[in-house]
Amino acid sequence: MSNAHLPREAGRSQGSVLVLGSSLTIMGSVMVAPIIPKLIAEFAASEPRVEVLAPLAITGPALAIAIFAPLAGWLADSVGRKLILIFATLLYALLGAAPALLNDLQSIVIARFLFGCSEAMVMTCCTALIADYWQGERRLRYINAQVISIALVGALFFVIGGALGEQSWRTPFYLYLLPLLLVIPMMKVLWEPLARSEQDETPDRQRIDGVALVVGYALILGGMVLSFVVPVQTPRLMVQLGIASSTLIGMATGAGLLASLLGALAWPLIRKTIGIKCTNALLLALMSSGLLLLINAGSLTGIFIAVVIHGVGAGLLVPNALTPVMNALNKRQNGRGMGGFTSCLYLGQFVSPLCVAFLVSMTGMLTHAIAMLALIGFGSAVIWLLYAFFAKQSDTPPLTTTADK
Repeated sequence: MSNAHLPREAGRSQGSVLVLGSSLTIMGSVMVAPIIPKLIAEFAASEPRVEVLAPLAITGPALAIAIFAPLAGWLADSVGRKLILIFATLLYALLGAAPALLNDLQSIVIARFLFGCSEAMVMTCCTALIADYWQGERRLRYINAQVISIALVGALFFVIGGALGEQSWRTPFYLYLLPLLLVIPMMKVLWEPLARSEQDETPDRQRIDGVALVVGYALILGGMVLSFVVPVQTPRLMVQLGIASSTLIGMATGAGLLASLLGALAWPLIRKTIGIKCTNALLLALMSSGLLLLINAGSLTGIFIAVVIHGVGAGLLVPNALTPVMNALNKRQNGRGMGGFTSCLYLGQFVSPLCVAFLVSMTGMLTHAIAMLALIGFGSAVIWLLYAFFAKQSDTPPLTTTADK
Protein backbone atom coordinates (compact mmCIF):
# COMPACT_ATOMS: atom_id res chain seq x y z
CA MET A 1 0.00 0.00 0.00
CA SER A 2 1.46 3.35 -1.04
CA ASN A 3 1.63 6.35 1.24
CA ALA A 4 -1.01 8.12 -0.82
CA HIS A 5 -3.57 5.49 0.05
CA LEU A 6 -2.89 5.43 3.76
CA PRO A 7 -5.82 6.72 5.85
CA ARG A 8 -5.10 10.02 7.53
CA GLU A 9 -6.65 8.90 10.80
CA ALA A 10 -7.79 5.53 12.02
CA GLY A 11 -11.37 4.73 12.96
CA ARG A 12 -13.32 2.42 15.20
CA SER A 13 -12.37 -0.79 13.41
CA GLN A 14 -8.66 -0.17 13.99
CA GLY A 15 -9.39 0.94 17.54
CA SER A 16 -11.40 -2.20 18.31
CA VAL A 17 -8.65 -4.49 17.04
CA LEU A 18 -5.92 -2.69 18.98
CA VAL A 19 -7.95 -2.50 22.18
CA LEU A 20 -8.78 -6.21 22.02
CA GLY A 21 -5.16 -7.00 21.19
CA SER A 22 -4.02 -5.04 24.23
CA SER A 23 -6.39 -7.02 26.44
CA LEU A 24 -4.47 -10.21 25.64
CA THR A 25 -1.71 -9.15 28.00
CA ILE A 26 -3.87 -9.38 31.12
CA MET A 27 -4.78 -12.96 30.20
CA GLY A 28 -1.11 -13.86 30.51
CA SER A 29 -1.16 -13.97 34.29
CA VAL A 30 -4.59 -13.59 35.84
CA MET A 31 -6.29 -16.44 33.99
CA VAL A 32 -4.01 -19.11 35.45
CA ALA A 33 -3.15 -17.51 38.81
CA PRO A 34 -6.01 -19.30 40.63
CA ILE A 35 -4.58 -22.73 39.71
CA ILE A 36 -1.26 -22.25 41.56
CA PRO A 37 -2.36 -24.51 44.47
CA LYS A 38 -3.30 -27.29 42.03
CA LEU A 39 -0.07 -26.85 40.12
CA ILE A 40 1.90 -27.26 43.35
CA ALA A 41 -0.12 -30.35 44.30
CA GLU A 42 0.40 -31.89 40.83
CA PHE A 43 4.18 -31.62 40.83
CA ALA A 44 4.97 -31.75 44.56
CA ALA A 45 6.12 -35.36 44.40
CA SER A 46 8.26 -35.10 41.24
CA GLU A 47 9.74 -31.62 41.53
CA PRO A 48 11.60 -30.64 44.72
CA ARG A 49 11.59 -26.94 43.72
CA VAL A 50 7.86 -26.85 43.16
CA GLU A 51 7.27 -24.02 45.66
CA VAL A 52 9.56 -21.80 43.58
CA LEU A 53 8.76 -22.99 40.06
CA ALA A 54 4.95 -23.04 40.34
CA PRO A 55 4.61 -19.31 41.10
CA LEU A 56 7.31 -18.64 38.48
CA ALA A 57 5.05 -20.30 35.90
CA ILE A 58 2.57 -17.51 36.62
CA THR A 59 4.89 -14.52 37.09
CA GLY A 60 7.66 -15.68 34.71
CA PRO A 61 6.01 -14.07 31.66
CA ALA A 62 6.24 -10.70 33.40
CA LEU A 63 10.03 -11.11 33.67
CA ALA A 64 10.21 -12.13 30.02
CA ILE A 65 8.22 -9.06 29.01
CA ALA A 66 10.41 -6.80 31.12
CA ILE A 67 13.55 -8.19 29.46
CA PHE A 68 12.23 -8.50 25.90
CA ALA A 69 10.00 -5.40 25.57
CA PRO A 70 12.85 -2.99 24.66
CA LEU A 71 13.88 -5.36 21.86
CA ALA A 72 10.22 -5.66 20.84
CA GLY A 73 10.07 -1.87 20.60
CA TRP A 74 13.18 -1.79 18.43
CA LEU A 75 11.70 -4.47 16.16
CA ALA A 76 8.44 -2.51 15.93
CA ASP A 77 10.33 0.60 14.80
CA SER A 78 12.67 -1.29 12.46
CA VAL A 79 10.58 -4.07 10.94
CA GLY A 80 7.07 -2.67 11.30
CA ARG A 81 4.33 -2.65 13.93
CA LYS A 82 1.72 -4.59 11.96
CA LEU A 83 3.96 -7.47 10.90
CA ILE A 84 5.38 -7.95 14.38
CA LEU A 85 1.91 -7.75 15.95
CA ILE A 86 0.45 -10.48 13.71
CA PHE A 87 3.48 -12.74 14.24
CA ALA A 88 3.37 -12.16 18.01
CA THR A 89 -0.36 -12.92 18.23
CA LEU A 90 0.19 -16.30 16.57
CA LEU A 91 3.03 -17.08 18.97
CA TYR A 92 0.91 -15.92 21.91
CA ALA A 93 -1.83 -18.44 21.13
CA LEU A 94 0.48 -21.41 20.52
CA LEU A 95 2.85 -20.80 23.43
CA GLY A 96 -0.02 -19.89 25.74
CA ALA A 97 -1.75 -23.22 25.19
CA ALA A 98 1.49 -25.27 25.31
CA PRO A 99 1.52 -25.95 29.11
CA ALA A 100 -1.72 -27.92 28.76
CA LEU A 101 0.28 -30.53 26.83
CA LEU A 102 3.45 -30.53 28.94
CA ASN A 103 4.18 -32.98 31.75
CA ASP A 104 7.01 -31.43 33.74
CA LEU A 105 7.13 -28.14 35.57
CA GLN A 106 10.46 -26.96 34.16
CA SER A 107 9.15 -27.24 30.59
CA ILE A 108 6.03 -25.33 31.60
CA VAL A 109 8.15 -22.50 33.06
CA ILE A 110 10.22 -22.31 29.85
CA ALA A 111 7.07 -22.23 27.70
CA ARG A 112 5.64 -19.48 29.88
CA PHE A 113 8.83 -17.46 29.58
CA LEU A 114 8.71 -17.66 25.77
CA PHE A 115 5.02 -16.83 25.98
CA GLY A 116 5.99 -13.64 27.81
CA CYS A 117 8.22 -12.63 24.88
CA SER A 118 5.20 -12.81 22.59
CA GLU A 119 3.19 -10.76 25.10
CA ALA A 120 5.88 -8.09 25.02
CA MET A 121 5.56 -7.76 21.26
CA VAL A 122 1.75 -7.65 21.37
CA MET A 123 1.53 -4.98 24.05
CA THR A 124 4.32 -2.83 22.61
CA CYS A 125 2.94 -2.90 19.06
CA CYS A 126 -0.67 -2.25 20.09
CA THR A 127 0.28 0.73 22.25
CA ALA A 128 2.68 2.12 19.64
CA LEU A 129 -0.02 1.88 16.96
CA ILE A 130 -2.47 3.77 19.20
CA ALA A 131 0.16 6.50 19.57
CA ASP A 132 0.70 6.48 15.78
CA TYR A 133 -2.93 6.45 14.67
CA TRP A 134 -4.43 9.14 16.94
CA GLN A 135 -3.57 12.47 18.54
CA GLY A 136 -4.99 14.64 21.33
CA GLU A 137 -8.30 13.70 22.94
CA ARG A 138 -8.95 10.84 20.51
CA ARG A 139 -5.68 9.25 21.56
CA LEU A 140 -6.64 9.65 25.23
CA ARG A 141 -9.97 7.96 24.56
CA TYR A 142 -8.27 4.93 23.07
CA ILE A 143 -5.71 4.80 25.87
CA ASN A 144 -8.64 4.70 28.28
CA ALA A 145 -10.49 2.13 26.17
CA GLN A 146 -7.33 0.01 26.25
CA VAL A 147 -7.28 0.05 30.06
CA ILE A 148 -11.04 -0.60 30.29
CA SER A 149 -10.75 -3.58 27.96
CA ILE A 150 -7.86 -5.00 29.99
CA ALA A 151 -9.92 -4.66 33.18
CA LEU A 152 -13.00 -6.31 31.67
CA VAL A 153 -11.09 -9.18 30.09
CA GLY A 154 -8.98 -9.63 33.21
CA ALA A 155 -11.99 -9.83 35.52
CA LEU A 156 -13.84 -12.18 33.17
CA PHE A 157 -10.97 -14.58 32.58
CA PHE A 158 -9.84 -14.59 36.20
CA VAL A 159 -13.24 -16.00 37.13
CA ILE A 160 -13.32 -18.32 34.10
CA GLY A 161 -9.80 -19.54 34.82
CA GLY A 162 -10.69 -20.25 38.44
CA ALA A 163 -13.85 -22.13 37.48
CA LEU A 164 -12.10 -24.22 34.82
CA GLY A 165 -9.27 -24.88 37.24
CA GLU A 166 -11.67 -26.69 39.56
CA GLN A 167 -11.68 -29.62 37.11
CA SER A 168 -8.04 -29.60 35.98
CA TRP A 169 -5.10 -27.21 36.13
CA ARG A 170 -4.53 -27.83 32.41
CA THR A 171 -7.92 -26.63 31.15
CA PRO A 172 -7.46 -22.84 31.54
CA PHE A 173 -4.43 -22.90 29.23
CA TYR A 174 -6.57 -23.87 26.23
CA LEU A 175 -8.27 -20.46 26.42
CA TYR A 176 -5.08 -18.92 25.08
CA LEU A 177 -6.05 -20.19 21.63
CA LEU A 178 -8.86 -17.61 21.45
CA PRO A 179 -6.59 -14.78 20.19
CA LEU A 180 -6.22 -16.65 16.90
CA LEU A 181 -9.58 -15.07 16.07
CA LEU A 182 -7.87 -11.65 16.00
CA VAL A 183 -5.24 -12.50 13.40
CA ILE A 184 -7.42 -12.01 10.31
CA PRO A 185 -8.90 -8.68 11.52
CA MET A 186 -5.36 -7.48 12.25
CA MET A 187 -4.33 -8.35 8.70
CA LYS A 188 -7.34 -6.61 7.15
CA VAL A 189 -7.85 -3.37 9.08
CA LEU A 190 -4.42 -2.33 10.35
CA TRP A 191 -1.75 -0.58 8.30
CA GLU A 192 1.89 0.24 8.83
CA PRO A 193 2.22 3.92 9.81
CA LEU A 194 5.98 4.35 9.77
CA ALA A 195 6.44 5.44 6.15
CA ARG A 196 3.84 8.18 6.51
CA SER A 197 5.11 9.17 9.95
CA GLU A 198 8.59 9.85 8.60
CA GLN A 199 7.14 12.32 6.11
CA ASP A 200 4.74 14.01 8.52
CA GLU A 201 7.21 14.45 11.39
CA THR A 202 8.03 18.11 12.03
CA PRO A 203 11.36 19.17 13.57
CA ASP A 204 9.47 20.20 16.72
CA ARG A 205 8.01 16.73 17.16
CA GLN A 206 11.36 15.00 16.60
CA ARG A 207 12.47 15.98 20.10
CA ILE A 208 11.97 13.55 22.97
CA ASP A 209 11.27 14.67 26.54
CA GLY A 210 13.65 12.43 28.47
CA VAL A 211 12.58 13.69 31.91
CA ALA A 212 8.95 12.81 31.22
CA LEU A 213 10.00 9.33 30.11
CA VAL A 214 11.97 8.70 33.31
CA VAL A 215 9.13 9.97 35.52
CA GLY A 216 6.55 7.89 33.65
CA TYR A 217 8.70 4.76 33.70
CA ALA A 218 9.38 5.13 37.45
CA LEU A 219 5.69 5.68 38.20
CA ILE A 220 4.49 2.63 36.28
CA LEU A 221 7.21 0.42 37.77
CA GLY A 222 6.47 1.39 41.37
CA GLY A 223 2.73 1.44 40.81
CA MET A 224 2.75 -2.09 39.40
CA VAL A 225 4.65 -3.34 42.44
CA LEU A 226 1.70 -2.17 44.54
CA SER A 227 -0.89 -3.27 41.99
CA PHE A 228 0.32 -6.85 41.61
CA VAL A 229 0.26 -7.56 45.34
CA VAL A 230 -3.47 -8.31 45.08
CA PRO A 231 -3.54 -11.00 42.34
CA VAL A 232 -0.42 -12.74 43.70
CA GLN A 233 -0.88 -12.47 47.47
CA THR A 234 -4.67 -12.53 47.89
CA PRO A 235 -4.91 -16.34 47.32
CA ARG A 236 -2.39 -16.89 50.15
CA LEU A 237 -4.27 -14.54 52.48
CA MET A 238 -7.57 -16.23 51.65
CA VAL A 239 -6.13 -19.68 52.36
CA GLN A 240 -4.98 -18.37 55.76
CA LEU A 241 -8.62 -17.45 56.40
CA GLY A 242 -9.70 -20.99 55.47
CA ILE A 243 -10.96 -20.10 51.96
CA ALA A 244 -9.35 -22.60 49.56
CA SER A 245 -11.83 -22.71 46.66
CA SER A 246 -10.17 -21.60 43.41
CA THR A 247 -13.56 -20.28 42.27
CA LEU A 248 -13.85 -17.95 45.28
CA ILE A 249 -10.21 -16.95 44.92
CA GLY A 250 -10.82 -16.14 41.27
CA MET A 251 -13.97 -14.17 42.10
CA ALA A 252 -12.23 -12.13 44.80
CA THR A 253 -9.28 -11.15 42.65
CA GLY A 254 -11.54 -10.72 39.63
CA ALA A 255 -13.53 -8.20 41.67
CA GLY A 256 -10.37 -6.14 42.03
CA LEU A 257 -9.79 -6.26 38.30
CA LEU A 258 -13.40 -5.26 37.69
CA ALA A 259 -12.96 -2.37 40.11
CA SER A 260 -10.02 -1.22 38.00
CA LEU A 261 -12.62 -0.78 35.27
CA LEU A 262 -14.37 1.78 37.48
CA GLY A 263 -11.08 3.60 37.94
CA ALA A 264 -10.44 3.61 34.21
CA LEU A 265 -13.95 4.90 33.50
CA ALA A 266 -13.52 7.65 36.08
CA TRP A 267 -10.03 8.60 34.92
CA PRO A 268 -10.98 11.17 32.23
CA LEU A 269 -13.13 13.16 34.67
CA ILE A 270 -10.62 12.87 37.52
CA ARG A 271 -7.73 13.88 35.27
CA LYS A 272 -9.58 16.93 33.98
CA THR A 273 -10.72 17.91 37.48
CA ILE A 274 -7.53 17.57 39.53
CA GLY A 275 -4.79 17.10 36.91
CA ILE A 276 -2.18 14.43 36.26
CA LYS A 277 -0.08 15.07 39.37
CA CYS A 278 -2.94 14.97 41.90
CA THR A 279 -4.37 11.91 40.15
CA ASN A 280 -1.04 10.18 40.75
CA ALA A 281 -1.36 11.00 44.46
CA LEU A 282 -4.94 9.73 44.51
CA LEU A 283 -4.23 6.42 42.81
CA LEU A 284 -1.26 5.67 45.07
CA ALA A 285 -3.37 6.45 48.15
CA LEU A 286 -6.22 4.20 46.95
CA MET A 287 -3.94 1.25 46.25
CA SER A 288 -2.17 1.65 49.58
CA SER A 289 -5.48 1.90 51.45
CA GLY A 290 -6.69 -1.26 49.74
CA LEU A 291 -3.57 -3.15 50.81
CA LEU A 292 -3.99 -2.10 54.44
CA LEU A 293 -7.64 -3.17 54.39
CA LEU A 294 -6.67 -6.47 52.74
CA ILE A 295 -4.26 -7.54 55.47
CA ASN A 296 -6.78 -6.58 58.15
CA ALA A 297 -9.75 -8.30 56.51
CA GLY A 298 -11.24 -11.06 58.62
CA SER A 299 -13.81 -12.33 56.16
CA LEU A 300 -14.55 -12.80 52.48
CA THR A 301 -16.58 -9.58 52.51
CA GLY A 302 -13.67 -7.63 53.93
CA ILE A 303 -11.40 -9.02 51.21
CA PHE A 304 -13.85 -7.97 48.51
CA ILE A 305 -14.01 -4.40 49.90
CA ALA A 306 -10.21 -4.19 50.07
CA VAL A 307 -9.57 -5.42 46.53
CA VAL A 308 -12.25 -3.11 45.12
CA ILE A 309 -10.69 0.00 46.68
CA HIS A 310 -7.26 -1.15 45.56
CA GLY A 311 -8.60 -1.91 42.08
CA VAL A 312 -10.02 1.57 41.55
CA GLY A 313 -6.55 3.02 42.16
CA ALA A 314 -4.96 0.45 39.88
CA GLY A 315 -7.41 1.41 37.13
CA LEU A 316 -6.14 5.00 37.24
CA LEU A 317 -2.49 4.00 37.10
CA VAL A 318 -1.80 2.94 33.51
CA PRO A 319 -3.58 5.75 31.61
CA ASN A 320 -2.24 8.39 33.98
CA ALA A 321 1.33 7.15 33.62
CA LEU A 322 1.08 6.38 29.90
CA THR A 323 -0.34 9.71 28.71
CA PRO A 324 2.73 11.87 29.54
CA VAL A 325 5.03 9.16 28.14
CA MET A 326 3.19 9.11 24.80
CA ASN A 327 3.28 12.90 24.60
CA ALA A 328 7.03 12.85 25.29
CA LEU A 329 7.77 10.70 22.21
CA ASN A 330 7.83 11.26 18.48
CA LYS A 331 6.42 8.82 15.95
CA ARG A 332 9.77 7.44 14.88
CA GLN A 333 10.52 6.46 18.49
CA ASN A 334 7.05 5.29 19.55
CA GLY A 335 7.97 1.62 19.37
CA ARG A 336 11.08 1.93 21.49
CA GLY A 337 9.39 4.34 23.90
CA MET A 338 6.43 2.02 24.37
CA GLY A 339 8.83 -0.90 24.68
CA GLY A 340 10.49 0.85 27.61
CA PHE A 341 7.12 1.59 29.21
CA THR A 342 5.97 -2.02 28.75
CA SER A 343 9.27 -3.25 30.19
CA CYS A 344 8.87 -1.14 33.35
CA LEU A 345 5.22 -2.15 33.70
CA TYR A 346 5.98 -5.86 33.71
CA LEU A 347 9.21 -5.49 35.65
CA GLY A 348 7.04 -4.04 38.39
CA GLN A 349 4.76 -7.06 38.18
CA PHE A 350 7.66 -9.48 38.36
CA VAL A 351 9.51 -7.84 41.25
CA SER A 352 6.31 -7.34 43.26
CA PRO A 353 6.35 -10.85 44.80
CA LEU A 354 10.13 -10.58 45.20
CA CYS A 355 9.69 -7.34 47.12
CA VAL A 356 7.08 -9.02 49.30
CA ALA A 357 9.37 -12.01 49.89
CA PHE A 358 12.26 -9.71 50.83
CA LEU A 359 10.08 -7.77 53.26
CA VAL A 360 8.75 -11.03 54.71
CA SER A 361 12.33 -12.07 55.41
CA MET A 362 12.80 -8.79 57.27
CA THR A 363 9.51 -8.69 59.16
CA GLY A 364 8.69 -12.39 59.50
CA MET A 365 5.07 -12.04 58.36
CA LEU A 366 3.30 -11.60 55.04
CA THR A 367 0.88 -9.05 56.48
CA HIS A 368 3.73 -6.93 57.84
CA ALA A 369 5.47 -7.00 54.47
CA ILE A 370 2.34 -5.79 52.67
CA ALA A 371 1.86 -3.10 55.31
CA MET A 372 5.37 -1.78 54.60
CA LEU A 373 4.60 -1.57 50.88
CA ALA A 374 1.40 0.30 51.70
CA LEU A 375 3.34 2.83 53.78
CA ILE A 376 5.77 3.36 50.91
CA GLY A 377 2.78 3.97 48.65
CA PHE A 378 1.33 6.55 51.04
CA GLY A 379 4.71 8.29 51.21
CA SER A 380 4.86 8.47 47.41
CA ALA A 381 1.33 9.91 47.35
CA VAL A 382 2.41 12.67 49.72
CA ILE A 383 5.39 13.49 47.49
CA TRP A 384 3.09 13.83 44.47
CA LEU A 385 0.74 16.06 46.45
CA LEU A 386 3.59 18.31 47.50
CA TYR A 387 4.86 18.44 43.94
CA ALA A 388 1.39 19.34 42.67
CA PHE A 389 1.14 22.09 45.28
CA PHE A 390 4.51 23.71 44.61
CA ALA A 391 4.76 23.14 40.86
CA LYS A 392 3.61 25.87 38.52
CA GLN A 393 0.16 25.27 37.15
CA SER A 394 1.31 26.25 33.69
CA ASP A 395 3.31 23.95 31.39
CA THR A 396 5.46 21.63 33.49
CA PRO A 397 7.68 19.62 31.09
CA PRO A 398 7.82 16.28 32.96
CA LEU A 399 4.11 15.87 33.51
CA THR A 400 2.01 18.39 31.58
CA THR A 401 0.01 16.94 28.72
CA THR A 402 -2.16 18.44 26.05
CA ALA A 403 -5.10 17.01 27.91
CA ASP A 404 -4.35 19.19 30.93
CA LYS A 405 -4.40 22.43 29.00
